[in-house]
Amino acid sequence: MTFDRLAADTAMGAVTLDVADLDTMTAYYRDAVGLDLIGAAGDRVDLGRGDRVLLTLHHAPALKHAGPREAGLFHTAILFDSQAALAAAVYGVAQRHPDTFRGSSDHLVSNAFYFDDPEGNGVELYWDRDRSEWSWTHGRVEMNTLYLDPNRFLQQHLTEQGLATPGIGDATIGHVHLSVGSIAPAREFYVDRLGFDTTAELGDQALFVSAGGYHHHMAMNVWNSKGAGRRQPTLGLGRVDIVVPGADAVGELSERMRHFGVEARDDGRSVSFDDPWANTIRVVAADAAV
Repeated sequence: MTFDRLAADTAMGAVTLDVADLDTMTAYYRDAVGLDLIGAAGDRVDLGRGDRVLLTLHHAPALKHAGPREAGLFHTAILFDSQAALAAAVYGVAQRHPDTFRGSSDHLVSNAFYFDDPEGNGVELYWDRDRSEWSWTHGRVEMNTLYLDPNRFLQQHLTEQGLATPGIGDATIGHVHLSVGSIAPAREFYVDRLGFDTTAELGDQALFVSAGGYHHHMAMNVWNSKGAGRRQPTLGLGRVDIVVPGADAVGELSERMRHFGVEARDDGRSVSFDDPWANTIRVVAADAAV
């Protein structure tokens, strides 16, 4: 096989959340975070920026909330293209949902603000420093968790436009962070099989992986979920999309995962599979992503 790593221009696609209250969750991500309502039909709402879907909310009122120690979503991380755009989103959430703020940090590669949405799903809103400012040693990126004063950040970067609306600038899904039961099988699945590169590790507590030298496209930790087994159907994470350059890359990945004995569901445009904790991952070609 010629394929063993994900392409350098791999990116994260949309995150699907199964939600109990579709109206409340739509209002949070539209009115507070500042995502655009791209489409709504039946039990599904798509939100993003422009025509790029970042978040799909799927109404699933029959499902129950997951327990606090179960595997699943740790947070969805929305990346903003400027500090002003990030400040606008942070201000929007802080004004409308002040009780959902969970903290803020300077990670050296980024500035990040953490919230929980109305159904308890973790949300990170962040901005990246230029890659020229990141520090790498032996293939590992230097990250830290330093105090970031949220009020000072808003004083420095919130603009008149940001005061009026959180929906300024561009935004993408920068990374997705999962809660898993153990790091060793996470590394085997996401690095050895799927083809991400390891960019940072915290012993047996957390793993950070990416393609193309990004600080991380995905992360896995056991901070709340050590020893967790496969997920049962619950509210929360429905699916994580990963976007690769073209159909050939999708086909090669499908072949590779089957080679490793991973059941892959291939619909001709995308391939989906479950990680060891039954988190669903879909890999789709860039020209077929929705």
